[in-house]
Amino acid sequence: MTDSGAKGELRLYLQFARDALVWKLEGLSAYDMRRPLTPTGTNLLGLVKHASGVEFGYLGDTFGRPSGEVLPWLGDGAEANADMWATADESREQIVECYRRAWAHSDATIDALPLDAIGRVPWWPADANEVTLNHALVRVIADTHRHAGHADIVRELVDGSVGMAENNASLPPSDAATWEAHHNRLEQVAKEA
Repeated sequence: MTDSGAKGELRLYLQFARDALVWKLEGLSAYDMRRPLTPTGTNLLGLVKHASGVEFGYLGDTFGRPSGEVLPWLGDGAEANADMWATADESREQIVECYRRAWAHSDATIDALPLDAIGRVPWWPADANEVTLNHALVRVIADTHRHAGHADIVRELVDGSVGMAENNASLPPSDAATWEAHHNRLEQVAKEA
């Protein structure tokens, strides 16, 4: 496969995850997209905020292509996990637009460099921070899909919505009663085990 063909395939899978992550915010109130639904505080808007920093870092700074974006949640003195939740004054629109700017910046890096281009991850130890663009891109794809999976679960907990996209639930068609019966059956199996 050519470098161009491989890049196209990698970008396709990255974009699937990007779109799924943003789609999980659709139709939710400011409260519901910020609700911490796990003991560690995982929430939908925070996942999108985190993903923007990941892209700017791995597919920008790592290859000497800083974006110029100021991300206070990643700056010196930022509190731990500040990239994983949105403050009350950070709107959905601001976070999503920041993420879309990260996409554009990352895509420009992918377009500009060959997959074997060497970069250095600034926050890794200096003796082990060298990566290729291919490696960084695969890492970002894996991270984004991982967080899209988190978003699947969190969104289902918020309002029952599931799937990869509006027209792709990724589940067999069933009604609420069928899913409730399925859930109850699995609960019973778990107790019996």
